[in-house]
Amino acid sequence: MVKLKAVSERLSLKFIFVVCVMVYLHIERSEEVGITIIESAVAKGAVCLDGSPPAYQLDKGFGDGVNNWLVHIQGGGWCHSIEDCVYRKTMNNGLGSSKLMPELYFSGILSNKQDQNPNFYNWNRVYMRYCDGSSFTGDVEQVDPANNLYFRGARVFTAIVEELMGIGMKDAQNALLSGCSAGGLAAILNCDKFRGFFPLSTRVKCVPDAGYFVHVKDLSGDYKFEQYYDKVVTLHGSAKNLPSGCTSNMKPSLCFYPQFAMPYIKTPVFVVNSAYDTWQVFYILSSYEADPNGEFTKCKNDLTQCSASQLKRLQDFRSDFLGAISVVTNSSNKGMFINTCYTHCETDQTIWFEKPTSKLEDKTMAEGVGDWFYDRNEFQKIDTEHIDPHYC
Repeated sequence: MVKLKAVSERLSLKFIFVVCVMVYLHIERSEEVGITIIESAVAKGAVCLDGSPPAYQLDKGFGDGVNNWLVHIQGGGWCHSIEDCVYRKTMNNGLGSSKLMPELYFSGILSNKQDQNPNFYNWNRVYMRYCDGSSFTGDVEQVDPANNLYFRGARVFTAIVEELMGIGMKDAQNALLSGCSAGGLAAILNCDKFRGFFPLSTRVKCVPDAGYFVHVKDLSGDYKFEQYYDKVVTLHGSAKNLPSGCTSNMKPSLCFYPQFAMPYIKTPVFVVNSAYDTWQVFYILSSYEADPNGEFTKCKNDLTQCSASQLKRLQDFRSDFLGAISVVTNSSNKGMFINTCYTHCETDQTIWFEKPTSKLEDKTMAEGVGDWFYDRNEFQKIDTEHIDPHYC
């Protein structure tokens, strides 16, 4: 089993490879899809951290899905300092440079197989590649000359969407913006922006997966992770691209949290998340700063090693999470699928379409999202059967 180590100064970068590998092992592989580089975006200043052009992968729709589009944003954490972003742009997973991007498999919500993805399998499916480290919110005109760093995530998002509009997405009957982890957060924060590209006649909705990062106290009884978001928002100049209604009432870094941003987002949003999301357990609840002696390490690595008091602390985190998600339950145009699977990013795993241990009221995640998207059911479900975290 891969052992994760939380180190504060490289928080966003050292965890992501391990998390992605753990998730990847559970993926039902679908088709390989080539990468498209948008060279023309460079002239608009829409570039990755290293100044390289943005990129995406597209698998075209077929049958009755040819006029429907699903845009899924890749996850991959954030960078919060110059040193952090310099390191990020050299990573061979391409999270800071399109020059280093490997092709990613399409699976789960991006699958072209009907039995795995019944509502979206024949849509035009796009993997929006993530290479800016700010969940596509940054926009700083000045380039960091010493390190050749560009903080232009918001421009990258616009450039990719404009490219897609030019190759057919402008005629979409249905459009869905989704994403995983930092990409899930990006799907929330850019949801209204995405809606704005389409005519009112187009059904447009957003489905963030594992992007509902919550502002809750950690093991130390403090909000230490908030300091990290402060640095991300400041470095990338993100404030101007966060919901203005939120930033006019509280400091911008708090508006990076969905529980504070969501009330100001008008477009319908469906939240897919575990109340025991492993990333949040590792890096918000029990980060190195919150648990410097590593007393929680065995528990968070293996649930069978949790003591009664540690299990109680996890249950308390679930209660805090459900409190933070209440802004969704209080909104008629928002849906949710909140289970207790001990994992991170579920729309690209088999949890999406078949795992009985993750069903809510006998609905798979794929069925719940589909019912909500097509207005067949106002789906707002929370797993109340399983109070403890469990492996799905």
